[in-house]
Amino acid sequence: MAKSQKRLGELLIEKGRITQQQLSNALAEQSRTKEFLGAILLKNKQITEKDLLEALSEQFDIPVVSLKNKYIDWNLVKIFSPSLILDYRCFPVDKDSRSVTFAIANPLDVWVLKKAEEETRGLALKLVLASRGDIDEAVQRYRQYMIKENISGRFR
Repeated sequence: MAKSQKRLGELLIEKGRITQQQLSNALAEQSRTKEFLGAILLKNKQITEKDLLEALSEQFDIPVVSLKNKYIDWNLVKIFSPSLILDYRCFPVDKDSRSVTFAIANPLDVWVLKKAEEETRGLALKLVLASRGDIDEAVQRYRQYMIKENISGRFR
C-alpha cells in the first residue's frame, strides 16, 4: 500500500471539495473530538462519501469498488468469523493462493486491519475501499445467508 505524501485535507482542497476554512474548522473539531477528519466532514455535509472514498483511494493507493450486485462467494465468506464481518464491517471479496482481499470503508481503522490480518492465517492482506452503504448491504446479505443456512441445516 503506497501512501501518498499528501494528507486527506490537502487532497480534498486540491480537488475543490472543501475550502481551507472548512478544513481548519474540521481540524479544530477533530482535536476536540478525536474523530476521523473524513467522518467530521461527512457529518457536517461538507463532502460526500464518494468524495471521501476518492481522496482516501488516492492517499493510500487503494482501489474503490462497488459491492452492489457483486457476486459473493459464500465459501470464502464462511472462512472468516462473523465478528469480522458483523462487528468490524470488513467483508472478504476475493482470495487467491497468496492473499485475501477485504472491502473496508476506512483504511485508517487499525483495529479492523489488525483483526482482518489475524484472520488471514498467513496470507497477505489486500484492501479495497467500498462505501459504508455497500458494506452494510453486503453484511445484510450475509445475515440473510446465515439465517438460510441455519434453517436449511436443521432440515438435513
